[in-house]
Amino acid sequence: MSMRPEPWPEPVPEVAEAVRSKNYGRTVPMPVAVRDRLGELFPDAEFAQAFGPTGPAGWSPGRLALVSVFQMVENLTDRQAADAVRDRLSWMYALGLDLADTGFDHSVLSQFRTRVIEHGLEEKVLDLLLARLVDLGLLADGGKARTDSTHVVSAVRDLNRLELAGEAVRAAIQVSAAAAPDWVAEVVDVPGWTARYDTHVDTWQIPTSQAKRDQLASVYGRDGHALLAAVYDRRSPAWLAELPAVQTLRVVLLQNYIVTTDARGREVVRRREGSKQAGDGLPPGHLRTASPYDTDTRWSAKRDMLWNGFKLHVTETCTGEPCQDRARPNLITNVATTHATVSDAAVLAPVHARLADRGLGPAEHYVDSGYASAENIIAARSDYGIALITPVLLDNSAQARAGNGFAAADFTIDFKHQSATCPQGAHSSSWSPASQRGYPVIVVKFANSVCGPCPVRQQCTTSASGRRQLTLHPAALTQTLQARRTEQTDQRWQTDYALRCGIEGTIKSSRRRHQHPPRPLSRHHQNPTTTHLQRRSAQPHPAARLVERPATRPLPHQPPRPPRTRPHRLIKSNGQQDPRRGRSSVVRVRVALAAGGCGYPRQVADSIANLGGALHRHRAGTGGLPGARAKRWVGDLFPQGCCPGFLVAVGGACTIIPDWRCPAGRFASTAAVIRLDTARPG
Repeated sequence: MSMRPEPWPEPVPEVAEAVRSKNYGRTVPMPVAVRDRLGELFPDAEFAQAFGPTGPAGWSPGRLALVSVFQMVENLTDRQAADAVRDRLSWMYALGLDLADTGFDHSVLSQFRTRVIEHGLEEKVLDLLLARLVDLGLLADGGKARTDSTHVVSAVRDLNRLELAGEAVRAAIQVSAAAAPDWVAEVVDVPGWTARYDTHVDTWQIPTSQAKRDQLASVYGRDGHALLAAVYDRRSPAWLAELPAVQTLRVVLLQNYIVTTDARGREVVRRREGSKQAGDGLPPGHLRTASPYDTDTRWSAKRDMLWNGFKLHVTETCTGEPCQDRARPNLITNVATTHATVSDAAVLAPVHARLADRGLGPAEHYVDSGYASAENIIAARSDYGIALITPVLLDNSAQARAGNGFAAADFTIDFKHQSATCPQGAHSSSWSPASQRGYPVIVVKFANSVCGPCPVRQQCTTSASGRRQLTLHPAALTQTLQARRTEQTDQRWQTDYALRCGIEGTIKSSRRRHQHPPRPLSRHHQNPTTTHLQRRSAQPHPAARLVERPATRPLPHQPPRPPRTRPHRLIKSNGQQDPRRGRSSVVRVRVALAAGGCGYPRQVADSIANLGGALHRHRAGTGGLPGARAKRWVGDLFPQGCCPGFLVAVGGACTIIPDWRCPAGRFASTAAVIRLDTARPG
């Protein structure tokens, strides 16, 4: 597909006149405000590397980028976004289209996103918007910024190790059967494998007994190794081994199974177990595949949260001024997507580097303790001139918790002469550089002859050797930690650090409209762009082309609030019970639907709730309603072709309507159960 960069056309006069007439005296729609205030935001030339010089001409990539942003703002599907380009005047105005323009097919948006990711242009939209905001004076180098992370759940099924092995075999055999059906028929026991891998593994119940689960795991392992042996056989097509599903199966088997040889020389495939179970060990979490359909997703845990997906880091500008005195809105300046297992501290240096490349490095950067380390505080100051405002972890040693004056901070450390002095005036006997978990440390020890007769030895150390030992970071890191721990106890520092919490609200508002695609990069970088446009369009602009006045009535395009379908509460607003409704104050309707031949599950649920209310309002005495009357209600409330069977219980009595035949003459396997827990009239 080719593309010839061209400037965006100006809004057509007919469209501009229609938009002006429809929005007179109101706040203009966001697409109109974006075009008026930001102009040609995404030039076509910026996306030229994703398109070739020859081939069929494609739609303007810059305008497709703007359509993608509008699509995220309104949470539209590709088909709905393509329809909006043809139908909405505000979108036509922003894109410079005339009334006769038919737009594009909805599949163009998916193709555009694929090209953007394949050519590494997923940050281009955000970069262009930030550059435009810098030109308008809304962003500049220096100032204050804040960063926080949030979890992103992957759009794949959560699988345990047993389900992962079975699903990996199933994915590989399905892809192989589609690519080389004749080859699969020759090397695979089709009837036996069809029974095991015809449907997704997690759609049927896994055996509950451990013995059967181990047996099923062995079957998955043998099938997977047999399939790989056939794929890598010299008589098989070489390109089969290059299929992504086959490569994923190889990795999953390597991480979860081990092949050994028994006493008779036969190969035995058995599942790996963790080292705690005296097994062969499992790969670390940051390398372990969690899904055969998304090899980038990882399992991770943070406090009481466990998720399978990614981690998103968001940085935005901030200020301590009151809202009414702010000259600029808070704007997102960087987003970074990482594996869920990557620590926050490891992401801070790349974030600072990306901000420096954009010319938006802050003077003060507010982050939480997850990003804090002495190394990051020093590197931010020395490499980028950024003051990192973050609380560091406190000393959690037994001496520090006791508070008796024998913590590591209470010792006098002389790095120049490599000596330490305890609070009692004794000097250390050894100073030994070492390495712990790959980081350089210094181990300081005191002699037994000094610590043994000390009268406060029990408060200083409880080690079996009877002497005190300190583990210190290098001089610069130790001094930085001690200075920050002292500084963060000051009330003024804590008041200033409270500015960081605003980033959590920004992340929450962005997460509400976030929909995770198979590859998250493009969507994660478009999400802050939508936030910027919403915040920017909300600000008054004296040079706007259209008249903007405060709206005095709801906009006509806003849909009315849908009616509530929950069962009505049988209790008055003042909290008193209605005597006409019996002793029970609330009717509890419990609806259970099983998937079946009904194509309208939401309508079915709403109809069942309405039927439950009707049954309660028309009940007589102690209960049950005649089956004929219930049948008539079922026929009136449910759509044609939906034929549920019912068990209706009202106040202890019940009416059963099994397999009722609908007017269309079809049966449905959908089943519904309604229970009305009410007291009999008093």
